[in-house]
Amino acid sequence: MTDRAGAVEPPDRRTRLPQSATHAVVAAAGLLAFVGATAFVVAFEPFGRDVVRSAGLIILVSALGIVVPDMLWQRVHHRPTTGLDFRFNAPSWRRTAVKLLGLLGSVGGIAAIYLLAPEYKGTFYDNYYRFLNLIWPYWALLAAPYFYLIDRRMPKPEDGYWHMGQLLMGNWSRVNRALLVQHCLGWLIKGFFMPLMFVYLCDDLIRLWTVDLTEFSGFLPWYEFAYQYLYMIDVGLVCVGYLFSLRLFDSHVRSAEPTLLGWLVAIVCYEPFWTMVGTLYFRYWTDFTWTTLFADHPVVVTIWGSCIIFLSVVYVWATVVFGIRFSNLTHRGIITSGPYRFTKHPAYISKNLSWWLISIPFATNLPLGEIVQNCLLLVAVNLIYLMRAKTEERHLGRDPVYREYAAWIEQHGMLRFLQRVPLLGAFTSFRAPKTGNGATLQL
Repeated sequence: MTDRAGAVEPPDRRTRLPQSATHAVVAAAGLLAFVGATAFVVAFEPFGRDVVRSAGLIILVSALGIVVPDMLWQRVHHRPTTGLDFRFNAPSWRRTAVKLLGLLGSVGGIAAIYLLAPEYKGTFYDNYYRFLNLIWPYWALLAAPYFYLIDRRMPKPEDGYWHMGQLLMGNWSRVNRALLVQHCLGWLIKGFFMPLMFVYLCDDLIRLWTVDLTEFSGFLPWYEFAYQYLYMIDVGLVCVGYLFSLRLFDSHVRSAEPTLLGWLVAIVCYEPFWTMVGTLYFRYWTDFTWTTLFADHPVVVTIWGSCIIFLSVVYVWATVVFGIRFSNLTHRGIITSGPYRFTKHPAYISKNLSWWLISIPFATNLPLGEIVQNCLLLVAVNLIYLMRAKTEERHLGRDPVYREYAAWIEQHGMLRFLQRVPLLGAFTSFRAPKTGNGATLQL
């Protein structure tokens, strides 16, 4: 599907939409499990208001809602992308021990970062540390049998854990540097994003416990509730994705973002970096919001707020369809269903549009110069997300499935008319990477 220059050839009649890594029905089952678990925790408080145990239960039930149909119906464990072959049987406790050493080294590296980095020394992450204390005995109990049973079914068993183990044993000549770097990047991604998402989930759950729907009157309370709960769904299912990154479920990290630019434009959008960079350089928002602007026009408030909720639904839908495979900065399977059937970047598009409606930098009560300034700052934030989109495409474009998907979107995507528009066309046009295996972090 590509010419010698690396550009996607014009799609023809043979272009087809590849099958999504997560079936839409499986993703919907995960969403229903999350909503049901949340309702149960809020209504019955099985652990009182112990937010860590309650959040853990929500994550577990949501994961089961995805994993059970994925395994029993989709039989994802038999996919070639798992690297497993259940007709193959070569057990080795010695090799398993090396991998377990690699696992300890991987976890130990993340633990060292938590101990040394000032960011992780405050109280912000207390709920996350309590969660780790809660789950580590189960993790330790299951690790050895899981690694042994998976390893024996791997025709090519020398994975990232094996190479990490070899490194720790001093057998440096046997280490594949590219695989080891990819393995370490995958663990860095988990170690950075999982604490944030779990803390956000706990905060959302605490807020949900205080909601009394019987006291709601008018549109705005319902708007606030829907907006907050939608983002709770988002961070909750993201937690599921980071926790259940397992080869058996075909949800393992196939590759991590290999470029420094890709990492920078991604992590700058999250704490603690956004607090510094966003406040100092991209503060496009003011205290004058859309609810203030339209305070005397209830019909407009309802329409405007409904548009924001619609965009938020699209954004969360883009997370839901990943099922158990969501993760920033990684390739864990190409998603082609849900909103990704209409465009390659539905989450980025909907989120950035919602910020324009929420902050209304174009319609504040400020002087014209400051209005223009705030609009340009929000455009700058939009450009950061455009760069995220392009670095992700360059990463995923090494997979022929993604190239086929990109070609299909160029022909059938709802935004294909933007292909010739500067900058905006980046959401619909695609150039496959020319060379490189993407194994190392590079500029």
